[in-house]
Amino acid sequence: MKKAVVGMALAAACTCAAKETILVAADPFAVGLKNAVVKHLEERGFAVKDLGATDANKDKPYFESAVEVCRALQKGEAKRAFLFCGTGMGMNMIANRFKGVRAAVVESVFAAKMCRAINDANVLCMGQMIWGDMMANAAADAFLDTKFTETLEPLATFLEDARKKVEAIRD
Repeated sequence: MKKAVVGMALAAACTCAAKETILVAADPFAVGLKNAVVKHLEERGFAVKDLGATDANKDKPYFESAVEVCRALQKGEAKRAFLFCGTGMGMNMIANRFKGVRAAVVESVFAAKMCRAINDANVLCMGQMIWGDMMANAAADAFLDTKFTETLEPLATFLEDARKKVEAIRD
């Protein structure tokens, strides 16, 4: 009986998640990490659209992959995305050049949670040289499962105002 209830709960969670598309891209250096996270996202029921390198031997540099994902976000093809390269920093630098994109490069599960809670990040950047598959999946979960201002409700007004002011800084 317990297994049936747990199974129904997981099926319900997957049905809800399936409504959301997640964009992903990696350069050839980080295809392995991207593939591990994509598998995890699909197991959770998300639809995943890959706009980056699909083979470690094929050349699609980070600055091309990140641009495609950010333009797709701007067009409304998805609300959130994951970008992968050697350190995550190159993808992050490109992504934050796009209006409406709030990318965060993180090196811990805690940072993945807090970039959503504090900064309302909509793109998570991770590096193949830094993350193992299991911890990257935990960071992906923290990013996807955390809402803006979650656990920081007394600061919600400040954080919402800050998000607007930061977006207005773009040239």
